[in-house]
Amino acid sequence: MDPFREFPVVDEIPQDLSPELAAKIRFDVPNSARTWNYLMGGKDHYPADRAAGEAFVERYPEMVVMAKQARQFLIRMVRFLARDAGIRQFLDIGTGLPTMQNTHEVAQSVAPESKVVYVDNDPVVLAHARALLTNTTPEGVTAYIDADVHDPDLIVSDARNLLNFNQPVAVMFMGLLGHVVDDEEMHSIVARVMDAVPSGSYLVNYEGTNTSRAYVETLEGWAKAGAAPYVARSPEQIGRLFDGMEMVDPGVVPVSRWRPEAHEVGAVPPFVDAFGAVARKP
Repeated sequence: MDPFREFPVVDEIPQDLSPELAAKIRFDVPNSARTWNYLMGGKDHYPADRAAGEAFVERYPEMVVMAKQARQFLIRMVRFLARDAGIRQFLDIGTGLPTMQNTHEVAQSVAPESKVVYVDNDPVVLAHARALLTNTTPEGVTAYIDADVHDPDLIVSDARNLLNFNQPVAVMFMGLLGHVVDDEEMHSIVARVMDAVPSGSYLVNYEGTNTSRAYVETLEGWAKAGAAPYVARSPEQIGRLFDGMEMVDPGVVPVSRWRPEAHEVGAVPPFVDAFGAVARKP
């Protein structure tokens, strides 16, 4: 039986949401940010999201490992950019729900003056961002923008009010571009944002990949259940997003194998069906 079955409907407004916010949300359809939060062991999800998460795990058990390894990639990548590359500005597009060691927490732990701007258009994400995504240092800046990835010009325009676009910016698309199903639009979005930032900026991206048939079939079930489709592309397709940039070693690799920490060396990191990379704009 297909585990992506009819999802439970929430008839009552959850107590943690205002009636105004709840009116904007479909509780009977799984949401990627909330389902991801469930897989990460968070608490910001509803019955349809939990059902979708369990369906994912039933059809593709490696999903939980992928989610956790993706978060570890973010932590290592932000630490590298702040500590080794000297980046002090981060534009995190497609924030998702706050979990453990978010971008601003990692960046400001290395460089207290770091500025982090989160971008999302999910009402639940924005509600939690207002409450939880706050500075960890007096000199840092942590802010959020209500904007859609399909409107990169608005993202850039609003981000200019918070970041100095004369100085390098780390632009992050973390597991988001799979929701942009058209390849040409995906490349256009990345190009338009990267064209706006100066030399010395960095592009960071990871996405779930088509390296597993089980994962691809699970995503197909996810879409049939009414959730926002997600396209798993090849590692080569992900690599082409970085054309013309200076790739940081080790290039496009499974996120679990991008610069593992010293305590992880000696053990072979698990292979996951999510590849990522970091590259510098010359």
